[in-house]
Amino acid sequence: MKYLILLFSIAIGLGLNSCDNSDKNISTDVVNNSKSASVVNKMGSTARFSFEETEHDFGKIIQGEKVTYSFKFTNTGGSNLLISKVSTSCGCTVSKYPKKPVKSGEVGYIEATFDSKHKKGYQNKTITIMANTEPNKTTLRVKTQVVQPENN
Repeated sequence: MKYLILLFSIAIGLGLNSCDNSDKNISTDVVNNSKSASVVNKMGSTARFSFEETEHDFGKIIQGEKVTYSFKFTNTGGSNLLISKVSTSCGCTVSKYPKKPVKSGEVGYIEATFDSKHKKGYQNKTITIMANTEPNKTTLRVKTQVVQPENN
């Protein structure tokens, strides 16, 4: 009986909690449904990434070095491209990206900085971009080989 009362209490608590409408703004990174982008496509063309390259190899770098690369893209779709979120596979990769909409035909850059401090050997890191594109998730990759500095 105590088990049923506990379950019932939890269910009511979850139900009341889910009715909280305090956050009325919905972030665009919630839109993970490709069918919603298809609806936009009926009214006009969706935004589209067209990257010159989606992978960059820094080659060999010395441990402790920071290296940066800018991935160049063009919005080849018919509507403004809006990046809602950029995440990386580890804290050593930092990205800069356009915070304002990129108009159709315009160029933008996703900047990736790799800090090799405390790293060694082959490194392969990803940058995931969430945007109002079809598909809504795009992955970029940076890789390098981190070597120990020579002692003189």
